[in-house]
Amino acid sequence: MPIPGQKRTVSPKPMPGRTIDFDTVRKIGLALPGVEDSTAYRSPALKVRGKLLACIAAHRSAEPGSLVVSVDFDDRAELLAADPDVYYVTDHYVGNNSVLVRLSRVNLDVLRDLLGMAHKFVTRNAAPRSPARKRRKLGPRK
Repeated sequence: MPIPGQKRTVSPKPMPGRTIDFDTVRKIGLALPGVEDSTAYRSPALKVRGKLLACIAAHRSAEPGSLVVSVDFDDRAELLAADPDVYYVTDHYVGNNSVLVRLSRVNLDVLRDLLGMAHKFVTRNAAPRSPARKRRKLGPRK
């Protein structure tokens, strides 16, 4: 499945014996600038400045072995149209800037390109997050 803007026309199928799991996703993601290992909804995740890049799909509507990847709505529409065997979305994720990816069906090179696309999306116009401010403690009302 080509990533929007690329010329690849046919998605090579994953090589037999090479299972793509979150460890593979983590290895690719951590090579991108500013990406850190984290969690989201009690599942492994990758974030950039606190913003979700990708995580294991934790919602019950997602198929087992799926990855949630942050992308804008236009890119998601292109991905879904180009390769519905790899990419999908459920009602739960429709309003989110994300696409679900079947890890069992994605190719390693396509996954690398997809995470690069997600990184550009997440870091676009993103200002560095300031440290959490301490909340002022409220005293008893008088």
